[in-house]
Amino acid sequence: MTLEIVDFDRLECRFVDHRWGFVEERAVDIERHWEERRRANPALYDGSVLLACRVERAIGEDGARILRMAFFKTPFSSFLAWRDFGWPDEAVYNCFSMPAARARDGAYLLGEMGPSHSFAGQLYFPCGTPDPSDVVSGGRVDLAGSLVRELAEETGLAASEAHASAIWTAIFDRQHVACVKKLDFDAPSHALLARVKDFIATESAPELADAHMVSSLTALSDPRLPAFMVAYLSRALAGADEISLGAS
Repeated sequence: MTLEIVDFDRLECRFVDHRWGFVEERAVDIERHWEERRRANPALYDGSVLLACRVERAIGEDGARILRMAFFKTPFSSFLAWRDFGWPDEAVYNCFSMPAARARDGAYLLGEMGPSHSFAGQLYFPCGTPDPSDVVSGGRVDLAGSLVRELAEETGLAASEAHASAIWTAIFDRQHVACVKKLDFDAPSHALLARVKDFIATESAPELADAHMVSSLTALSDPRLPAFMVAYLSRALAGADEISLGAS
């Protein structure tokens, strides 16, 4: 699947019961893989996460562009094996939300994943795979709430401090569906970065190893940036070349 970026007016996400054949068919492989990953990174935890078994684009009666997703619960070890085995079940998707926190001068905040993360060292907007705590009243999966929580847990920033875009930008990259909402903070990049670095330094077990600001297209060659992050930032930063990765 070619990487694609699409804007949506809203997300409609539901929790459903789903029997995932991959878990049953590859149970021995999944357990062996988890043991190997745990030996390499003992900080990994086999909690429950939410993956999507259905992803649909729709137009609402009001003309709104809608992204509809149906989520089911599975152990993190199953998700990790599915991902690391090369997505053997292409009817399942890793859908998650991310805040594109932008400073007043146009720089975007990136988190460097800490050693306990399954993507340790990579650069992302603060984010996490949805989990059962994101299932709210009526069986709705609250990706907006997940975004707010992950931003606070990883950076100490409150989404309520920022002006949130009305639009969701979804990046479709094979089995990844990253749902990004831009948050504009009324603070210069150096001040925003200092706040996040101070927060990381005071945490006993920080989720991030470091934080960076980026508003330069030349910085997007950094190998720690996944393809979907490069795609989003390339569009967001088109024509900008003021601040390099890691600038404070």
